[in-house]
Amino acid sequence: MTPPAGERKSGTGPLSVRPLGEADLDRADEIFRVAFGTFFGVPEPKTFFGTADYVRTRWAADPQAAFAATVEGEVAGSNFAANWGSVGYFGPLTVRPDLWDQGVGRRLMEPVMDCFDTWENRHLGLFTFSHSPKHLELYRRYGFWPRFLTAIMKKQVAGSAAVPGRVLYGRLPAAEQPEALSLCRALTGAVYEGLSLEREIVATHAQGLGDTILLQGAGSELDGLAVCHCGAGSEAGEDVCFVKFGAVRPGLEAANRFERLLGACEQLAAERGLGQLDAGTNLGRPDAYRRMVDRGFRTWLQGVTMHRPNEPGYSHPDAYVIDDWR
Repeated sequence: MTPPAGERKSGTGPLSVRPLGEADLDRADEIFRVAFGTFFGVPEPKTFFGTADYVRTRWAADPQAAFAATVEGEVAGSNFAANWGSVGYFGPLTVRPDLWDQGVGRRLMEPVMDCFDTWENRHLGLFTFSHSPKHLELYRRYGFWPRFLTAIMKKQVAGSAAVPGRVLYGRLPAAEQPEALSLCRALTGAVYEGLSLEREIVATHAQGLGDTILLQGAGSELDGLAVCHCGAGSEAGEDVCFVKFGAVRPGLEAANRFERLLGACEQLAAERGLGQLDAGTNLGRPDAYRRMVDRGFRTWLQGVTMHRPNEPGYSHPDAYVIDDWR
């Protein structure tokens, strides 16, 4: 998600962009919260997002893909790129509100686009606010086009029966984890060639942010996976289980596998004692959205995913995927 980031040349002092360092994280986190809080008009912007953490988690996942803008030597904003194999996305891009509309956001786009060139991602994307022409125009300049209204959804956890074949990546012996990652790559590659969530799975485990659900199939293949953040200090926040990414093996019975995956996510939330389950999907996948609504998910925020090139990527109607590219 990306609050307003401007277009005019900065007149406030020398503007530069450099890697975001560990010593910058507190200030970058404060700017992130204040930028969103100001955009949404909340009374105390510094408290926006509560105990959820997007800045430190994304920096720790890949410090070389995290960038700071500085004005007169002071951190003025940040941006993060993520490498999902053939797919790349970025955000949150945030800028200090007193520097909005002064070209800082544009400068923070440059290093993430360089990352995508280096990684050779085939499909790029982001989530932004559909009601903001400023956002849409900024990203259009970099070849991104708005394609799908995207629903960020939540439901109250009501408990869930045990889902057969559910395994948690974090509970696997270390010796078995490489094979599990290979099975995950095969599943996501079937959804979209080259798509890989390996970095997210490993980062979630290494940082203790939550766990990744693996749904075993009848044979050696996986039926589904879901990368879940759980509780305070993760991207979920207090009392929340957030499905950062989920997908099931396409083909016959994909809808039934998706129902199992949703149940497995709710089971994990219940096991962790969390009261809310958050997940998002774009409306280019109408049956996935309908099934989430039928299970009690309700939209609390919506935006638009922008794509480069101007094509759906893995957001085609028969894909059963949970993601919102926040």
